[in-house]
Amino acid sequence: MWKEKSGNLYRKYEFKTFVEAFSFMTAVALLVEKADHHPTWKNTYNKVEIWLSTHDAGDVVTAKDTKLAKQIDELNLAV
Repeated sequence: MWKEKSGNLYRKYEFKTFVEAFSFMTAVALLVEKADHHPTWKNTYNKVEIWLSTHDAGDVVTAKDTKLAKQIDELNLAV
């Protein structure tokens, strides 16, 4: 579940393996590049953390972020 945290939307995903986590990150990378809306994120083995905010709006959460969060969640269901 996404949470608003320190001016960002934040979510942590956990997978069974590093390969699953990296596959998810690859799918997210293609999605965010197409949307031209890039997250801050971190990967440690099977965990992926994502922070979303709109940089050109002053690093606050906007409709672009909530839309992207929903799209990322939809990817996660397919992984």
